[in-house]
Amino acid sequence: MRCVVQRSGPAAVDVSGERTGAIESGLVVLAAFAPTDTDRELAWMARKLPDLRLFADPDGKLNLSLRDAGGGILLVSQFTLYGDCRKGNRPSYTGSAPPAQAAALYRRFAELLRREWPEVAEGRFGAAMSVTLVNQGPVTLILDREARAPAGKDA
Repeated sequence: MRCVVQRSGPAAVDVSGERTGAIESGLVVLAAFAPTDTDRELAWMARKLPDLRLFADPDGKLNLSLRDAGGGILLVSQFTLYGDCRKGNRPSYTGSAPPAQAAALYRRFAELLRREWPEVAEGRFGAAMSVTLVNQGPVTLILDREARAPAGKDA
C-alpha cells in the first residue's frame, strides 16, 4: 500500500460537477493498493494516519497529530502512485492491484480508517476526479507499507 499524505486547509473532491467529499482542514490522503495488500497493511495505515505528527505546536514544531489538532481526512484513490517510469516514457501500472481487487481494498481501507478517525470524506473510486486543496506548509509525505511474508518464510 502506498499513500501520499498532504497537510491541508480546505480540500474537496468533485466528480462530474458533484462534490463527493470535502474537509475544512486536516489530511488529504491519496491511496494506492498493491496486489499483495491484506488487512494487515490496511489496518497499519489506518492506525498510522491520525497519529502522524504533521501539525505545528505553539512553538512551530511539527509535534501535533490529527488527534491533537483536529480536522478531517479526505481519502482519494489513486492507482497511479504505483506508476513505474524506469523504462520508456509511458508508466507501467503493473505494481497496482487490478481494478476489482483495488476497489475492494479501497472500501475496506475506508472502513478501517473510519474506525480510527470520525471525519473521513472520500472521492469516488475509479472516477475521473477533480481534487482541490490548500497544501499547508507545504507538508507532504509518502508512506509505503509492503506486505510481509508469513513468519518463517523468505520475503
